[in-house]
Amino acid sequence: MSEYQYYEFLAIDRPLSQSEMAELRRLSSRATITSTRLQNVYNWGNFRGDPDVLMEKYFDVFLYLANWGTHQFMVRLPGQLLAPETATLYSRGESASTRATSTHTILEFISDDEEGGGWVEDSEGSDWLSSLVPLRGDIASGDLRCLYLGWLLCAQNGDLDDDEVEPPVPPGLGKLSAALDAFADFMRIDEDLIAVAAQRSLDRIEIEPSSGELRRWIRDLAVSEKEAFLLRLVEGHDVHLRSELLQRFRQERTSPAATSKGAVERRRVAELLAAAERYGEARRREEAERAAVEQARRKREEAEARAKYLDTLVGRDEEIWSRVKVLIEVKKAAEYDQAVQYLKDLRDLAGRGGRIDQFSTRLAELRALNPGKQALLRRLDEAGL
Repeated sequence: MSEYQYYEFLAIDRPLSQSEMAELRRLSSRATITSTRLQNVYNWGNFRGDPDVLMEKYFDVFLYLANWGTHQFMVRLPGQLLAPETATLYSRGESASTRATSTHTILEFISDDEEGGGWVEDSEGSDWLSSLVPLRGDIASGDLRCLYLGWLLCAQNGDLDDDEVEPPVPPGLGKLSAALDAFADFMRIDEDLIAVAAQRSLDRIEIEPSSGELRRWIRDLAVSEKEAFLLRLVEGHDVHLRSELLQRFRQERTSPAATSKGAVERRRVAELLAAAERYGEARRREEAERAAVEQARRKREEAEARAKYLDTLVGRDEEIWSRVKVLIEVKKAAEYDQAVQYLKDLRDLAGRGGRIDQFSTRLAELRALNPGKQALLRRLDEAGL
């Protein structure tokens, strides 16, 4: 299998300038570079750029995929939307980490499959990134479920001590969005671990605030804050101003009771992992039971259909034996297969009528009359005839 490495960076908050694009071009002569994107595939060699540096300087999202099993996803957000101290509550190991610049918080998630990633389709990297990009907007709006899943990844991969206590469990973990499902899949997070963790997660209620609620909240802000917000709005450089204000509104309007469940009943890593193992065993047992019931149902239906079919053959034994002889004389594979099927029908009819000895005698005679037809005899053996 040839080597495959996929790199893609996205600039979301602001487009790249011509000089910045020229700087990136010096890193790769083959990459696709636009004002919002750098993308490249390597079947040999490596990308000369440092993703950490490029994320700090230019980009807001990065995805890396290699066919030896490495998956990497990075997200950059303004510090006012995701404070570094909030991110570090969840990013606690090598699998999920946080670093801060003077203006941004950068999240990094890594998953390695020791058995290798296997075959990778050419479009797989871009497909993954399209699925994961919405997570940045979700985090910007205050949804911390992606960060909590990153903490579960650390717990799953042994990055954390058994006694470490989980961070606050965000609401809505029991009902993941399509982007969060894709993230859990891309990062290979155990679905049983997610299910167990979600048992302590409240329902996520997403109701847009009314104009009246926003008006009353704005009225109560200090005059200096209102002036600062208006100045940022007029200057027009802050594309996240609305997200920042709505995030703050929701945080200030969230009652203590709405978050107390996760705060009071936080679990340790060892407890979560053990519970996930038990949950998985129970799930697999239930799946096996359902599969057994379904298999029994299918067999019952097949037996009923077989019985009805055999009813249509009652009294036609000699006619079917004649067909078998004609088919055998053709000496072709398809005709041999049909002859064997007819013989199965004759055997089952004989079994129903208590005439299996007579059938066995006639079958033995048929085999004796055709000793040179090895393809036929092999088919009879395989069919238990």
